[in-house]
This record gives sequence, C-alpha cells and structure tokens, in this order.
Amino acid sequence: MVAGSHQCKSKSNRIEAIGTNAIMHQHLFSRYRQLFSVSLPLVLSMAAVTVMEFTDRVFLANYDIDAIAAATPAGVASFLILTVFTGITGYLNVFIAQYTGAGAHHRIGPCIWQGLYVAMLSAVLLSAVSLLAEPLFRLGGHAPEVQHLERQYFRILCLGGGIHVAGIALSCFFSGRGRTRPVMIITIVGMLFNIPLDYALINGVGIFPEMGIRGAGIATVSAWTLITLLYTLMVFNESNDRQYHVLTGRRMDRDLLGRILKNGAPASLQFTMDVFSFAFFIFAVGHLGKTELAVSNIAFSLESVAFMPAVGFSLGLSTLVGQSLGRDDVQSALDFTRQTVIVLMAYIACLVAVFLFAPGPVLGLFLSAEQGQLLEQGTTVLRIMAIFIVFDALYFTFLGVLKGAGDTRFIMWSVGVTTILVMIVPLTVIIAYLHMGLVACWITLTLYVLSLFAVSFWRFRQGKWKSIRVI
Repeated sequence: MVAGSHQCKSKSNRIEAIGTNAIMHQHLFSRYRQLFSVSLPLVLSMAAVTVMEFTDRVFLANYDIDAIAAATPAGVASFLILTVFTGITGYLNVFIAQYTGAGAHHRIGPCIWQGLYVAMLSAVLLSAVSLLAEPLFRLGGHAPEVQHLERQYFRILCLGGGIHVAGIALSCFFSGRGRTRPVMIITIVGMLFNIPLDYALINGVGIFPEMGIRGAGIATVSAWTLITLLYTLMVFNESNDRQYHVLTGRRMDRDLLGRILKNGAPASLQFTMDVFSFAFFIFAVGHLGKTELAVSNIAFSLESVAFMPAVGFSLGLSTLVGQSLGRDDVQSALDFTRQTVIVLMAYIACLVAVFLFAPGPVLGLFLSAEQGQLLEQGTTVLRIMAIFIVFDALYFTFLGVLKGAGDTRFIMWSVGVTTILVMIVPLTVIIAYLHMGLVACWITLTLYVLSLFAVSFWRFRQGKWKSIRVI
C-alpha cells in the first residue's frame, strides 16, 4: 500500500511538473508572439526604409561617383537636423504606450496633436536652415563638384522635412498602441512609390527629366508626402475620435506639450548626437580623399541592413516596455528585453558571417571589378563593420528599454560625453595630427559604439528605469 501510495505521488508530481513546464512554454511562446507582433512590422517598416535608401544609393552610384560621394554627407546632414524634431514627435510613442498600458485612451489624441504642432514649427525652421546649405558644405571641405551636389540634395530634403516630422507623429498613433501593421503597410506603399520614381528622376525615363541627385531628393520628399497623407486618412475619423479623441482633442495642451518636450527633447538630443557623430565621421573621412569617402558611404549603405532592423526592434521594445510599465509590470519588461537580445543577435550573426567571409559579392552591388582600390579598402572596412554591428544592435536594445521607461536625461548626457571623448577628439587627432588612414577611422567608430553599449547596459543593470514614468 505504501509503495503504491509513493508511486501515485511520484506520478502526480511528474504530471504536475509536465503541466508546469507546458504552462511556462506557453507563456514564453506568448511573449515571443507578442514581441514579434509588435516589433516585426516595425522591422519590416525599417527594412522598407532601408530598401529605399539602399536603392537610392545604388542608383546614384551607377549614375555618377560624385553623386554617391555627395549623397551620404548631405543626407546625413539633413537627417541630423531632422532628428531634432523627429526625435520629439517620435517620442510620442512612449507616451501613447504608457497611456495605453494605463487604460487612459482618451489622452492619445491630444498627444498626436501636440506632435503635429511641433511638426508645423519644424517646417518653418527647416525651411530657414535650407538657406544655410552653401556655408555648411563649404566647411566640409569636399571637392567643389561634390559640394555643389551636396547643397542641392540638402535643400530639397530640408524643404520637405516638416512633412516627414508630421508623418512620424501620426505613426505613433499606431506604434504606441502596439498596432504596428498599419505602419508597415503604409511604409511599404511609400517604398513601392519611391523606388521607380527615384530611378526615373535620377536617370531620366519617359516623361521624367534626368535630374541626378536632385531627382533622388524630390522622390524622397514625394514618398514622405504620400506616407503622411495615408496616415492622416487612417487616423482622423469619427471611430477613432470616440475612443481616442483624435478630433476633439486638437487644442494645444500646455501641460501635456510641456511633458512631451521635457522628456522628448533629451531623447531627441540623444538621437541628434548619435547622428551628429556619424555625420562628423563622414565629413572627417571626406578629408582623407574622394575614394575613402565613397568607400565609407557604401559601407554605411550596407550597415543600414543591420541598423534599421535594430531600430525597428528598439522601437518595438520601447512600446512593450512602456505598456508594461504603464500597468506596473516590470517583469514583462525584463522578459521582452531578454527576448529582443536573443532575436537580434541571431539576425546579426548571419550578417557578421557575410561581412567577414563574403564581402566581395556584397561590394559588387556598388563597384565593378576594375575598381580594385575601392574593392580592397571596402573589404577591410566591411570586416571591421562585422564587429561594429554587434555592439550597435545591443546598444539600441538597451536604449529602447531606457527610452520606453522615460530615462531620457541620462541617455542624453551619457551619449553627449561619450561622443566627445570617444569619437570627436580621437578622430580629430587621428586625421589631423597622426595622419592615419581609413582603417584607423573605422576602428575608432567601432570603439565608440562599444562604449555606447557599455554605458547603456550599465544603466539598464542599475535598474532605476523600473520606477520611471512619463504619464
């Protein structure tokens, strides 16, 4: 009888253990499904943006070497200025995520409107900035023919920038609530519109004149306009107004706008400093020569294949962390962070293998076999970049957690100090005083990203973000 009793208990324990494991696996599967349902559409959206930029660079590289040499400096410079505003409107994502987690849906519409007011201001300021193109690119010191193209591209992107800022604000209505499929669909529609228009305006096809780099800029602004229009049609309707007050909540809310600026401005400055560091890198490398500049521009076009998915997962993680903290569920935020690291590292490992062991075929998309010097330097840079993209993806992961909580002031200061001490000063010394080449510059850039990862991971481990809220 005793033996039978022990056997029954043992069997019962095994059944209970199996049941517990099944529940744990089901819970884990549910978490991954939620992570992918929010983040994967954003990754695909970023991929669509990457494809737009990638094809733009390929078209320009095949059109003229001066055009590809000018595109990245001018594009990065305009993007740098745009981030001052897109960083603020993009941070609406965190506000909307935390309001969603807290069940305060009626506050979402007013958030969107405050972002649109920021976009209106940005349109005026960006138009003024476009007038500074000539002195700005004269400081870059690039070849005169490259400067001329840089000015054209920069002015077009700045003049259309306010539309892009508004589109970012409207996209947060969906991404902040975790409904990221509309963002993906609209971005893909913009991509499908942009690519053929881009090719036609650069090269001159059919009724379209040959405009070179100006055509690339006009195609980009046209895609921004279409995307913003589609968001407008999907957001502002009576159904959304009943639940989210997207029409009735249009008044300027000084308290809400103040909190958005208080938390969004440091996030914006952090992002701006991130972009500035890469803009500084591009301009600095331009002093080494046209060949080094072209190689770096091609490398950054390839790096975007890793960068944009990392940004997509970072934005998705910010949403999930914001929603978790909005309902005071810290453990879910930790679970989503761990799962994001696993997914991103699996993806990055594939790219590392390609950049390390098969750089030639990838560079062949941009360069011909006759361009031996460019191929040789590009191969070395891609192998350094294989290390770079690992730490870049990890940095964006932990950055997403800190942003989702609202720990933006620390991010701003840490990135600012790291940019000066690990990027600007060393790179200036390497180029201006030590006269070292392209490889030394890319090693410096990799150490910079490693430092950003180390600081963000240290802050994450501290745990202060767990008690921060923006609402």
